[in-house]
Amino acid sequence: MDDQHDLFRPRGLHGVDHRIVSALRACGSDPRVAGAARALSWAGEHGAVWVAAGLAGAAVDRPRRGSWLRGTALTAGAHAASSVVKRVVRRPRPAHVEPLVGTVGRHSFPSSHATSAAAAAVAFGTLGARAVPPLAAAVCVSRLVAGVHYPSDVAAGAALGVLTARLGARWMTGGTA
Repeated sequence: MDDQHDLFRPRGLHGVDHRIVSALRACGSDPRVAGAARALSWAGEHGAVWVAAGLAGAAVDRPRRGSWLRGTALTAGAHAASSVVKRVVRRPRPAHVEPLVGTVGRHSFPSSHATSAAAAAVAFGTLGARAVPPLAAAVCVSRLVAGVHYPSDVAAGAALGVLTARLGARWMTGGTA
């Protein structure tokens, strides 16, 4: 790239974030990939897919109903914590790519989708829900393909979700908090 264009190219972690989101958003030019990214983003909105999974687990796994419900509460709590952090940090969403989906808010850090997905992967994974971790990973990647988050947003959101679920693990499984 010539020197004039290099002046407008972000450097460091911000530059890596820009390049990765640009590359993954380009994958969304395939209609099948775009459709999957939209569906996963929609399902993950406000942690809806995880609340539904937790309630379904509580309905079918009666002996561990309380654990499923507490795992659902942990997942919702992680999502809420992410929303609070997002309002404090106020990082704008990527503006250099055309998003595939609309967003509820204009702030990007951390990804609330990633937070609730990672919390659900840990909480429900503890209960043996083997399909949740790969679905959670797909939801996280969908936010990059959709062009609405930087990789560092998704990584921070996932870390917050894991931390929240780990901190509540004893409570979730019926131990003391």
